[in-house]
Amino acid sequence: MSDILVLYYSHTGSVKELATHIARGIESVPTMSARLRTVPKVSAIVDRPAAAVPESGAPYVTADDLRECVGLALGSPTRFGNMAAPMKYFLDGTGGEWMSGTLAGKPASVFTSTSAMHGGNEATLLSMMLPLLHHGMLIVGLPFSEPGLSQTVQGGTPYGASHVAGADGSQPVSATEKSLAVAAGKRLATIAAKLAT
Repeated sequence: MSDILVLYYSHTGSVKELATHIARGIESVPTMSARLRTVPKVSAIVDRPAAAVPESGAPYVTADDLRECVGLALGSPTRFGNMAAPMKYFLDGTGGEWMSGTLAGKPASVFTSTSAMHGGNEATLLSMMLPLLHHGMLIVGLPFSEPGLSQTVQGGTPYGASHVAGADGSQPVSATEKSLAVAAGKRLATIAAKLAT
């Protein structure tokens, strides 16, 4: 089996849920497996260091995860049209991987959740692509051959899977958003499998 890294930061759980649907899509492709990982929170005020292992959910990402993966799905909540600080902080620390070409030539996709339909989800997806392009990754989007893209009145874009969570984050991931996340994972895994041959 070859691993695709599903790396995300989730504040209220929406991005984490999208990650699980993307993982389902990845694992629908023979020989492909999803490796779910997260990043720790960051804060300007630190009274004690964060635990080395999260209390629940996916483990924290390591350099080995980046080296060993054959593809990457990167997810973050939207923060003013950009990725959240914990994900940006993690990516800012990958200079060594950039210098050695760890991710060069591997396929990547992006996903996000935002509070409002016009809350910057597409800008966030595009901003998440920039460091991946600098790493030499091959960006995989969602084509309009996915019927959900033409039918959705919630999340889902050609730039990647997305979710509209509502102002308080309580709006559940819709059936269309789920199916588009699964499709994004499957497409990423299919391309990764082709590149591996």
